[in-house]
Amino acid sequence: MKSKKKINIPLDEYINLSLYDKKNGYYMKKNPFGEKGDFTTAPNISRLFSEMIAIWILSFWQNSGSPRNFNLVELGAGNGEMIKIIIESLKNFPNFFKACNVYIFEKSPVLKKIQKNKLKGNKINWLSKIHKIKKNPTIYIANEFFDSIAIKQFIKLNNLWFERYINMKNKNKPFFFNKKFNMKNFEKKINYKIGNKQNFIEYSNIGIDYLKIISKVIKKNSGGLLIIDYGYFDYKMKNTLQAIFNHKYSDILKNVGNSDITHNINFSLFKNIVKKMGGLKELTTTQKSFLIKMGIKERAEIMSRNLPFSKKANIFYRLKRLIDEKQMGDLFKVMFIKNKKNKFNLGFGND
Repeated sequence: MKSKKKINIPLDEYINLSLYDKKNGYYMKKNPFGEKGDFTTAPNISRLFSEMIAIWILSFWQNSGSPRNFNLVELGAGNGEMIKIIIESLKNFPNFFKACNVYIFEKSPVLKKIQKNKLKGNKINWLSKIHKIKKNPTIYIANEFFDSIAIKQFIKLNNLWFERYINMKNKNKPFFFNKKFNMKNFEKKINYKIGNKQNFIEYSNIGIDYLKIISKVIKKNSGGLLIIDYGYFDYKMKNTLQAIFNHKYSDILKNVGNSDITHNINFSLFKNIVKKMGGLKELTTTQKSFLIKMGIKERAEIMSRNLPFSKKANIFYRLKRLIDEKQMGDLFKVMFIKNKKNKFNLGFGND
């Protein structure tokens, strides 16, 4: 993989090359999902997950006064499984379906081709920019989207800040090194004060830009952003960078272009950024709590009625993967960003 002959490159540039290089990038040349891929997401574990998201979207639309025109945008639709089930579920509600404009934002040409094949016959627009949509109330759905966006890393040593770089002089033996960094200038640029207790920072310029752009759309046109991703609520940041190769953890400096590189989302950072924008409110919970409040257990019971034991057991085995605290239930968090005046809290409230 070429890095435009640059010997030393910042971590985020290295990740972008690894994942999105037009010729050799991980997401640009293969389907990463399923047994032949490197990971499996919730929509591919059980259709119950996507059905709960569909119910949530419909409820939000109804709570918003059932607007005659409404945008639904999935960010990074993967193999198209979630939006497929959402569309199938929402077709049972003609008034909603007539009002809804469906969009997908997808960078990978391989995945876009898979999506178009799977979603054939449905009226869907693929976006090149996340905000190039009709000026209607808009719901953005981001399931495992933000974790796959390149990050920068900074480390504080002896009260001095350094940015993590990668030396690419020998492309077969790249290595990390630290380069002195002016944090005060960075704070001015991002309009965000880094706390004195922070000794390590993970920050995605692109991810935060997306968050801000979407938040502006929500403030202007109404709607919301639903984020489902693995992450943590701690104020103090930590090193969560990881690579996945053949369903196993891998060294990010190895299998370049053939491994998925991800990080855990710091939801406290997202919360603070949204707060600084003003006029918005965020709600957060765990995937377990969200799905249970949405009625996923009851839906599993209904789905499994009159089925033979083996099929019933399979439904509940898959359900357990989604909500068990030791599997996806607690690791995955759910965040809902909306206008402050909007009282909708399904999946988050006590009722």
